[in-house]
Amino acid sequence: MRVLLVHNYYQQPGGEDEIFRAEARLLRAAGHDVLEHTRTNDDIQLQGPVSRLRVAVGTIWAGGEADQIAATIGRFNPDVVHFHNTFPLISPAAYHACHRMGVAVVQTLHNYRLSCPAATHLRDGRVCTECTDKSLVRSVGHACYRGSRSATATVAAMLAIHRGLNTWTNRVDAYIVMNEFARERLLASGLPADRLFIKPNFVEPDPGPRSAPGDGALFVGRLSAEKGVATLVRAWHLLSQPPTLTILGSGPEHTALQTQAAGRSGIHFRGHQSRVEVTQAMKAAQFLVFPSVWFEGLPMTILEAFACGVPVIASRLGTMADLITDRRTGLHFTAGDARDLADKVEWAATHPEAMATLGRQARADFEARYTAGRNLDSILDIYDRAIAGRRRTAQRGSSPAVFMRAGDREIPTSEAAAAE
Repeated sequence: MRVLLVHNYYQQPGGEDEIFRAEARLLRAAGHDVLEHTRTNDDIQLQGPVSRLRVAVGTIWAGGEADQIAATIGRFNPDVVHFHNTFPLISPAAYHACHRMGVAVVQTLHNYRLSCPAATHLRDGRVCTECTDKSLVRSVGHACYRGSRSATATVAAMLAIHRGLNTWTNRVDAYIVMNEFARERLLASGLPADRLFIKPNFVEPDPGPRSAPGDGALFVGRLSAEKGVATLVRAWHLLSQPPTLTILGSGPEHTALQTQAAGRSGIHFRGHQSRVEVTQAMKAAQFLVFPSVWFEGLPMTILEAFACGVPVIASRLGTMADLITDRRTGLHFTAGDARDLADKVEWAATHPEAMATLGRQARADFEARYTAGRNLDSILDIYDRAIAGRRRTAQRGSSPAVFMRAGDREIPTSEAAAAE
């Protein structure tokens, strides 16, 4: 199969970037012909109002990117174009280019951007679904994206305009979501149920299970508000005999968290670590703590812990509530509740044999769901479904989109979108 992979890299490397690279490696290793089209947010230059306007317009409709992708399709002749992130430099205009060229489109939804301009459903440290339940206008008033009303208005406009153009329903043949929770959230935003397919992430290479139970607790992740690390540190202050807590990662709350942890022995901040070092730390820990206060997508950190045979104590919220089975592969606590988390940590530390059993069951879950082999089967099945869907649309004689000129850009008319 010939696959064109498209991704907009973030300025701060994250899970989405790694998943994009891992799926490219997986497909190539299986003998498929893969070409990549990528952009990076490092290319964004915000110097003055003109450049800001240019980025805003491009977020809604990046005609130049769409033309480049169309040209690449003409040369490469892919069976499917698989998008990961299009925000902000590629834009949904690229789907329209694929449609003009008659090629199937698959979009992986790593976050909640299509239902929330901030992509997190988190506001002021609490879960928020106002944009789904009420109106996208709410996000502008709250300045949900980067604390800026103007920037939020751009993202909200992108979502609203492409809803009006039926981009999400008529230009994407299959969406990949990570789990049932994400599927339900995105269904609520209006995405078509028959095109939402669940395919979790995977861990490759397999680190293998640890050979012996570890000691102490581990946190791995970005030190930012949505990750709930402040709750974690508060919980350690409530423990009379806390286990050692190792915190791996960096982020905007690093200094504040170190100040918060002052006076509590046994909390160690180790900063950013390589993947090899993270794996070693996981195998050495008794359990991983994942105290996130937002819904999450499908955290690679949890999958990596499962692969190592390490149980996870996590917030009973969103993806974590689905991913981790309480008292089977880990423990749940109420998100943001330091007292509840402290109680679960105390139980874990005093029941090593039970936690070792949870770790073995976590490893079994990994083998059943999150290996590269199982992922490859799933992704190829979704590609086949997307291609078949595109062919059915073509056989029905779907009217091609009508385009109008705007400077050097082509923009589909709302009349053409409505006609489908």
